[in-house]
Amino acid sequence: MANTFAPNGFSFYRGTGATPTNEQVPAVVAAATANIFQNDPVFRLSTGDIAGVTTGPGPGTGILAGIFLGCDYLSVVNKRRTWSNWWPGTDTAAGTFSNVKLINDPPAQFYCQVGGSTTTGFVQADLGQNFQFAYGTGTTSNGISGAYADESVARAATTTLPFRVVQLVTDPPGANGTATGPYTAIIAAFVNVETKTLAGAL
Repeated sequence: MANTFAPNGFSFYRGTGATPTNEQVPAVVAAATANIFQNDPVFRLSTGDIAGVTTGPGPGTGILAGIFLGCDYLSVVNKRRTWSNWWPGTDTAAGTFSNVKLINDPPAQFYCQVGGSTTTGFVQADLGQNFQFAYGTGTTSNGISGAYADESVARAATTTLPFRVVQLVTDPPGANGTATGPYTAIIAAFVNVETKTLAGAL
């Protein structure tokens, strides 16, 4: 059965932590920041707050702050503090900051799907190579990321790429992403994240 392109971002797979906390650490996000979805890779701006898809430096630029898990903020609509698995931005008061949770632990690994090509995915020869990601399109109805490993960017030993291929997902057989060809599923690890990078200053 062929794989179906249905990315959910970089979902926590394993590491030194475990559910329900999954190694979460706190950060802040400004009210003007664009949507951020659960399992999105995110960056930190020079102001110290976390950047959304269209407000951050974007893939290929900068060092990752981590993977976004959720947030709590003072909702203008509900007139109370609200927890959400995604950052909607527009429901918060201008000029305010809200709390977010990230995974940035160096040993953390993530499940993600490969996109960027309708004919090829990642293969065994890509193990140990570094790769780029793309944001795709997050879903506001469930708050889940549309980010994926970007097959259109060559895998390489380049240390400025954000992630490394740890393994191909092959079990259970027949599950989406386990077939060869496009839209394979992989387990990825951080290469270029604030807590791990050797590339110098942020």
